Amino acid sequence: MWRKLLFLLVLVLFSGVSPLLSSSESYSDACDARSLPDPLTLRPDRLTVLINGYSEARLPLLNTLAASYAAHPLVDAVLVLWGDPSTPAATLASLSSQGDGSASVFVVRNPSTSLNARFLPRAAIRTRAVAVCDDDVEIDSRTLSFAFSVWGSRGGVALVGLFARSHDLDLERRRWIYAVHPDRYSIVLTKFMILSVDYLRQYSCWGRLSEARRLVDRERNCEDILMNFVAAKASGVGPVLVGGRVRDWGDPRNNGSGGGAEVAIGRMGLSARHGHRKKRGDCITEFHRMLGEMPLKYSYGKVVDGVGEQGLCEKGGKLVLCDRQD
Repeated sequence: MWRKLLFLLVLVLFSGVSPLLSSSESYSDACDARSLPDPLTLRPDRLTVLINGYSEARLPLLNTLAASYAAHPLVDAVLVLWGDPSTPAATLASLSSQGDGSASVFVVRNPSTSLNARFLPRAAIRTRAVAVCDDDVEIDSRTLSFAFSVWGSRGGVALVGLFARSHDLDLERRRWIYAVHPDRYSIVLTKFMILSVDYLRQYSCWGRLSEARRLVDRERNCEDILMNFVAAKASGVGPVLVGGRVRDWGDPRNNGSGGGAEVAIGRMGLSARHGHRKKRGDCITEFHRMLGEMPLKYSYGKVVDGVGEQGLCEKGGKLVLCDRQD
């Protein structure tokens, strides 16, 4: 407990000056409401960014991403959730504090490699919304602002994301499969996802999910799918997909034209592993069985930040959008 109190004291002393903080978050305290901020004090006009980190090879990119999020005017704090307990503290020193005017950046060393840790309630979260993201996805500043505004406009109950997938039924095998559809979706990925802080507590503390969380640990996968189950069950609505500018360094389809680092990063991701899609379909089937219901709901379409003219005109010998200003 004394470590927890020391952690909170450091947060108070250094809030607003963008420090680097290395600490551990106790799983035993995560579901104790007394260790968390009063929900009535959480800010509705800011969000906390939770970046999941594990690979030391990605530290240069992670440092850039943390600095970019910290400089965004809507970001209250950036928490780098480091999932490899064996990494020396000195190695993480590259995640240095940001300059004046930036949000605070904290490094939280998780006590285990569990992917469930990315959804733990945390005392450092002082906002109603959190953005959960991977350490290989770079979000344009305007896109982040727009996604947060969409989250607020939907009452803060739906998951808002930039990468969508779907569940589908294999009638012959009587099992769910993990799919990509051009016209509908029911899952948004933790590559980038905005959600209510309430869902962190439901995911981590709801006893009925104990078996499902163990499945996540066993498979080292599917924590994002389980969060979609949690949000859909709690809200009764499907996720919201927004359009925007995103650089996905971890997509295995990167061909390396920008350098060998893209290929190396892409090969580290879970999605690059053999059998990834089947495993995620199995997770959907098992979560359904464990909960005794299928809460996932389909959504349709994408929310964009403006309605521009779609007509094409010839300008300078090229076909371009007619409203394009040369």
